[in-house]
Parts: sequence; structure tokens; C-alpha cells
Amino acid sequence: MTYQVLARKWRPRNFSETVGQELAIRALVNALDNQRLHHAYLFTGTRGVGKTTIARVLAKCLNCEKGITSQPCGECSACVSIAEGRFVDLIEVDAASRTKVEDTRELLENVQYAPTSGRYKVYLIDEVHMLSNHSFNALLKTLEEPPPHVMFLFATTDPKKLPVTILSRCLQFNLKRITPETIAAQLKLVLEQEQIKYDDAALKLLSRAADGSMRDALSLTDQAIAFGGGAVGDEDVRTMLGTIDKDVVRNLLEALLAQDAETLLNIVQKVSEHTSDYAGLLADLISWLHQVSVAQMVPGAIDENQWEPEAILDLAQRVSTEDLQLYYQIALTGRRDLPDAPDMKNALEMVLLRMLAFRPASGEPAKKPDVNSSNNLKPVEIVRENISNQDLPVSVNERVGAAVPSSPAQGGGIQSARQALANSTAANSRPAEISKPVTAQPINSPQPIPIQKAEPAMAIQPEAAAPEIAMKEAPTKNAGSQFDQDWFETVERIPLQGISRMLAINSALESRTEDSFFLLLDKSHATFLNPENEQRIAAALSKLIDKNIQVQYKVLDSLKAYQTPSQIQLANQAARQALAVEQIEQDPNVQQMVNQFAGKINYDSIEPLDP
Repeated sequence: MTYQVLARKWRPRNFSETVGQELAIRALVNALDNQRLHHAYLFTGTRGVGKTTIARVLAKCLNCEKGITSQPCGECSACVSIAEGRFVDLIEVDAASRTKVEDTRELLENVQYAPTSGRYKVYLIDEVHMLSNHSFNALLKTLEEPPPHVMFLFATTDPKKLPVTILSRCLQFNLKRITPETIAAQLKLVLEQEQIKYDDAALKLLSRAADGSMRDALSLTDQAIAFGGGAVGDEDVRTMLGTIDKDVVRNLLEALLAQDAETLLNIVQKVSEHTSDYAGLLADLISWLHQVSVAQMVPGAIDENQWEPEAILDLAQRVSTEDLQLYYQIALTGRRDLPDAPDMKNALEMVLLRMLAFRPASGEPAKKPDVNSSNNLKPVEIVRENISNQDLPVSVNERVGAAVPSSPAQGGGIQSARQALANSTAANSRPAEISKPVTAQPINSPQPIPIQKAEPAMAIQPEAAAPEIAMKEAPTKNAGSQFDQDWFETVERIPLQGISRMLAINSALESRTEDSFFLLLDKSHATFLNPENEQRIAAALSKLIDKNIQVQYKVLDSLKAYQTPSQIQLANQAARQALAVEQIEQDPNVQQMVNQFAGKINYDSIEPLDP
């Protein structure tokens, strides 16, 4: 007996054997059981998800000798002949090879005649979107009012190409891509029944390579069996698919975190000796960055079937959220530009080096300009050099006090500061707008606009003393303001990254002793809390104070009486925004343009310069 490929041998014979399309199957089963049948069904979806298979099973259900049923017997002459492809009343047509209107007219010539041996005459038209417009017009009338013994089953991978007149006359089922987990489970069942040895890791690779198609997965499995000499092994499948080893991607991330350009280039060179799939390597890197980001936000959401949770969580602890997002964006942009590069290997290296060269705006720049030489500074940098540590004007203090709330319960932030300032100047607003005047040079003036630097919002009070790191002997209770500011400045000084930093900036200091910090956490951030992160914070504080410090956490429903470092940072940003608006409003050149040109300041365009 000749060998039959797995994709044909394991094609589902009934609805119960069909996997990954539960919603469509449920609707069809209910319709068959309740005898609520439509005269035309349209199955859409990507290749290999079961469109034609479900249509053939439906043909069995309609013509089974035991009656219309959702569970055909599979033993009667109708079921057997449909399974073997020789049922005379099942007319299968490949629309890709019969696109002409003459073919469609010939097909419909016998529609009016009763079935030869079955209950229904079933027309199964595959890739129906390939029919010409004239063919659709010829089909339209019959499709709208078919004889009672005729059933139309259409399958297509591109339903958008079908005329709306056809779509409106069909009951449509959109078959989804099959998940890698479902494909892997089905491959495991098939290989166990075939008594073929396999590795779970190999099945994961095959299921991901199938890209949602069960037929592709079975075809790749056939190829893997032949490649592996009768077994499906992890290394054989990687070699066959040209898949990059997961350790390679992890090593790339390790080198990125270590800022090690030499190691990055060496890894790419080693990869190039085995495969030229640089786009695939970059895609795998993007997938890892995504999973690490998910782990930082929701640690329990890692897909353990596809990833190694321990490795992902370890990376999530060691990389800052800002760096991670920048890496992801650079990689995504680089993958889009990769095909346009003359050498894809060099292009991949440039993407990785770009990740090392650029840092988020909040990080330290790789190379600072020489501030003593004004000849080397660009206009924006000159403006920054003119920013001095002057006290805030009284009017600005009053405005910040009105715009920035003293506690998170009152709401606020940058938007509320902007709104308060916009309302206060609404009387002087006129139709024209001035976009982003902060960084523009004044008219008829060679000197840049002097802009004062905003102090942090919580530091506006002149009587507040600088925080001291030395601990007191007895516990000190948080009064709600100065303690919050002390904890904010302490957190800014300790080197934390990833989830442990997110835990620290969302905490509030309740009290402290000589060797202990008693911290509070809102229950909405409780997912960040675990012994490992507490230990990281304690270690960072111990290193800063040069003394063994313990950290104890308490989770509360709300931190209304406190301000966390994250909230203070938002308040500081609002203060800087208010100061920038104040400077623009008071600038004589801006006032002159507003008066002469009936202008209006566009407050949403004002952005404070980096301190």
C-alpha cells in the first residue's frame, strides 16, 4: 500500500475531529440538529484552517443515509463515497481553473435536475473569489433562488474580492487561524498514533512555523520525519526550518544590557555561518522584547507553552521600562527597513548598534557637549545653557499651587496645569495661533529667550530642609509632605531598574527607624510586590546609606494621604509646564505678535526644555 501523507490521512472525517474552529462547528451543529439549513454557505480564512474539510463534512451530514445529522455515520455508501471523493452529487469545482463565464453556465446547466443518489446536490466551489465578474453575474440568480434540492458551499481565502451581492446571499463563517498550542496538541496526538518519537520543543517549533495552518503543520511534520530519519527531534527541526536557537536571542539581549558591542557583532557573525535569515532573527528579538515587557507589567501573563518564564522574568528585572520600549521601537523600525538595505547582515548589525547608541531622554547621554564652548552649541542648546537656577516668580508659584494638587486624591498633573493656565488667559485669546514658541529665537533679537528653570513642585516651599539620609533612633511617622519628598529624592538616588524600580516609585514611606523602612503600596500595584523585589530595594538602600537596611511593605486600598515618587514626578512636570507657559506669556516678542497679528497662544504646543 502506498504511503499517504499526514495532511490527507489525518483530515477530519466529522465535526468532532475538527480542531481550532469551535465557533463555526457549534453553529453548524445546532443548525443541523434543528433542521435550520441555509441554501448557501461561505467559509473564509487563511490556507489550511479547514474550509474545504468542513464543507465536505457538511456534505456528509446532508446526505448521510440515516438522515440529516450533525454526526454522520461514516459507514453508509454516501459517507464512504464522499470521503473517497467519488460521490456523484457532490460537485467540487476549483474556481481558480474555471474562471470563465462559459464554465459557470455549464456548471449550472444541471442545477434543476434532482440528485442522482443523495438527498442534496451539493456544489462546492473552492477559491470562489477567482471567478470573473461575468461568472458571478451568471451565478447570482441561481444563488438567490436555488431549487430545494441544491446546496452551495463556497470557500475562499480572500472574501473582500467577492461582490456584495454574493456575500449578502450566503451564510458566512470566518474560520480563524489555529493557535500554536492547538496545533502542537494535535501534532502530539498524530505522532503518538503513528508511533513516531518526538520532542515537545520540536512540536512547538513546528506549530509556530505553521503560522495558524493545520495543513502546513502536518506537511512540515512529514518533512521533519523524513529529515530526522523517522523521528522528530528539536535540533533536526531547527536545522530543517533554519530557526534561530532561542539561546542566541537571549545572548543578544544579555549583550544589549551589558552595552557590549563586540559580543553583539560576534553573535551576528556566528549566526551568519549557519543561516541568512536575519529578518527572522530580528523578528525573534522583537518577540522576546514583547514578552519581557509583558512580564514587567503583568508577570503572570507569560505564555509558559511558548516561552521560558524564568529567563523572561530575569530579563524583566534587569532592564528599565524605558530602555525596553526604545529597543522594541528600534527593532520594529529596523525590521521594516531591512529589505531595503544592500546587505541584510550589515543592516541587522546597524539596528543592534543603534540600540546601544541611543538612550531614552531621561537617561544619561552617551557624550555630553562642551558647555564652555558656545561655538559648538546649537540654538536649542544655547537656550538650555541660559537656563539658570532662579527662584520661581510669585505669580508662577501661585499658578502652580492652583494647578497642581497637594495629594493624588485631588487629581491633577500636566493636563490640569495646562487647563488652569489656558482658562486664566482665555480673555486675551484670538483666532491666529503660534506653534511651539518655546524653542524659537525672538524677532529682531540675537539673544535667546531666557527661560527660568522650574524647581520640583514639592520643593517650592522655601522652608523645607534638604532630606537627610541618616536614620533616627525612634520611628518617625510620615506627615504627608516632607516625608514624601525625602522618599522621592532617596528613590532617585538608588540604582534600581525594571519591576523593582516600578515598585519603589509607586510606594510611599510611612515611617522609618535606624535600620528599617516601612513602606506602603496601593493594592493596584500589588502585582509588583514579591520578596525578590523587596530585597533589591533593601540592598539599594543599604548601599546608599552604608548600613544594613530592612524593608517592610504594607498593602492598602488607597494612598490618599501620601504622594508616591511617581506622583511627585508628575507634579514636577506640571510645575515645569506652568513655568514654560509663564515665560511664553511674559515674553515681549510673543506679546507683540499676539497684539499685532490678532494672535492666540497655542498652549498645547508649549513644551518645557529639558532641565
